[in-house]
Amino acid sequence: MIGLIFGKTNFPKEILKKVKRRKARYLIIDLTKRRTFRKDKHSHSVSVGQFGKIIKILKENKCKKVLFAGRVEKPNFSKLRLDLKGIYYIPRIIKSSKLGDAAILKEIIKILSQEKIRTVSSLTFNPELTLKKGNYSRTKPNKEDKADINKAIKTLNRLGKYTFSQGVVVRNKKVVAIEGKGGTQKMLKRCKSKKFRNKGVLVKFPKKKQDLRIDLPTVGLKTLTQCKLAGLKGIVLKDKQNIFLERKKCITFTNKNKMFITVK
Repeated sequence: MIGLIFGKTNFPKEILKKVKRRKARYLIIDLTKRRTFRKDKHSHSVSVGQFGKIIKILKENKCKKVLFAGRVEKPNFSKLRLDLKGIYYIPRIIKSSKLGDAAILKEIIKILSQEKIRTVSSLTFNPELTLKKGNYSRTKPNKEDKADINKAIKTLNRLGKYTFSQGVVVRNKKVVAIEGKGGTQKMLKRCKSKKFRNKGVLVKFPKKKQDLRIDLPTVGLKTLTQCKLAGLKGIVLKDKQNIFLERKKCITFTNKNKMFITVK
C-alpha cells in the first residue's frame, strides 16, 4: 500500500492513472482546497494542519511509504483546522512556508520520517514523464540562444538566497526575470515584449539543495503557450530532473511555432 499525497497541477492525475493501470494498492491524501480527488473511494480530504489525521490514515492502512505530487499552496494559517499533532507541528510549517510552497512539503516529509514513513520519488510510477539530454524539437538553439542559455544557467547557479527559484528568463544575454514565490506563470507574464518575437529562453532547473523526490520543475503545454505569449523562443530543462507533461502536444506546438525544447 502506498500513500499518494496530492496537491494541485495535472501531475497527480497522471500518477493516479498509472497506479490504477498497475493495479497497485493505494490511498490518496488530498491536500487540494477544492477536494480534487473526492470521487475516488480511496481518497481522504485532509487539511495541511491535520497531521494526526494524516498519520492515522497512513498507519491504519499500513502505508510505510508515500509519494508527493502537485503543489501544496501556502494555507491561511489562521483558518487552518488543527488537530493535536497539527498544533504541535504547525510552528515548523509556518517557519518553512516563508521559503515557499516546496518548503512546506519538505517539512511534512521530515515529520512523516519521524513517524517511520518513507517518501519515494514522485516519478516512481511515471519515469516516462521525465526527459533525458537532447533536443526535442525540429528547431535547435542557435549561437545567440546558446549564449542566453549559458547566462541563465550561470544566474541560477549564483542564486544562493533565492531558495524558491527554479526558473530564469534571459533575452539578448540580459536577465529579464527570475522566478519568485508566485511561480513560473507570473514570471512569464512579466516578460511579455512587443519588441521581441521568438527571442530569449526560459531555463527551469531544480532549486539548490532540492529534494529530488519532490517538486521537480514541471513543464507542459500551458508553460509553452505562456513562453510563446512572452515572445520567447524556447525552454531548457535539466537531464532527468524535470516533469514533462503532454509531450506530444508540446512537441507539436514547438515545431509549429519554431520554438525549441532542450535538455542539458
